[in-house]
Amino acid sequence: MFHSFFKSKEWALWAYGGGIILLSIVWVQVQISVILNKWYERFYDLLQKAGDFKDNPEEGIRQFYETVFGLKYLSTWISEDLSFLVIAMPFVLLSVFANWFTRIYVLRWREAMTFNFIPRWRSVKKEIEGASQRIQEDCHRFAVIVEHLGTDIVNSLLTLIAFIPILWTLSEKVEIPYIKDIDGSLVWLSLIVSIGGIATSWIIGSKLPGIEYDRQKTEAAFRKDLVLGEEDKVKFAQPNNLLALFTGVKFNAHRLYRHYSYFDLWRYSYKQLMSVAPLIIMGPSLFTQTILLGVLMQTANAYGQVHGSFSYFLDNWTIITELRSIYKRLHEFENNLRKHEKEQVASTIPEAGE
Repeated sequence: MFHSFFKSKEWALWAYGGGIILLSIVWVQVQISVILNKWYERFYDLLQKAGDFKDNPEEGIRQFYETVFGLKYLSTWISEDLSFLVIAMPFVLLSVFANWFTRIYVLRWREAMTFNFIPRWRSVKKEIEGASQRIQEDCHRFAVIVEHLGTDIVNSLLTLIAFIPILWTLSEKVEIPYIKDIDGSLVWLSLIVSIGGIATSWIIGSKLPGIEYDRQKTEAAFRKDLVLGEEDKVKFAQPNNLLALFTGVKFNAHRLYRHYSYFDLWRYSYKQLMSVAPLIIMGPSLFTQTILLGVLMQTANAYGQVHGSFSYFLDNWTIITELRSIYKRLHEFENNLRKHEKEQVASTIPEAGE
């Protein structure tokens, strides 16, 4: 799965050169997020001070448009601070390029895995169950998910590096007793609740990968009978047999959905609570005039970035479950290939005395 792409001279340029390009894009995106975080402070502070412009509303409107569009009376670029438009447009263009390049990268990885499996599969004399699905579908899904998760994990690490100092500094504005006496309280709080969330998710979702694996096996059996029926409807794709196979599909699907229901109950409850956590913590500071609205929203954004990075695995648990299932199937397929290859080699070695 990895050797065919990352340990192949044929694919080395794509594997490592393409990887460096993707990592560079992620780094630039994180830097833009830091700039945008600072913009939140300026923008919301301006909104909070709207009452100061009651005698000269035109000046307030001018500053508002400057902050959002980077224009004075919609005609002149500002010079001292970047506006939302100037920050967001490069991010949009970079994201479009990143998505396009990522799809090409995943396609190359899939190609490397596919044409590593095909000659090995063709050379074995014994048929391997589900080989077509492993080569066609699982290779594709594996490359897509691993690339997606890998890029996002790097993004999370770089986000932590960029935003932890920001959130650490903003923690000085906390006014809640006991918490305010802890240096970097918001960072530590984010870390603790994230670890707790991941541990709880691991326990609640422990059965999901195995159930997903069973579901894919029943889906493969149902699909195989349909494919064989395209060539011979007399021997295959009989209604009774298809009904029995689909009954297995339904049973495993309902079982999977039931387990996902209580996992989703936990996941959505946790996310809703975390979305208001920074507002609850920083809200009192707003009323004591320690901070303005801009700092509150900047803190909420920074906390969201840091907590989102800490709890990355929780937010992507469904995808990780699918990856674990796909890896199990491909690993099983590779083991079967090696087993049959060894049996064929052994059968060609003449016994002693011949």
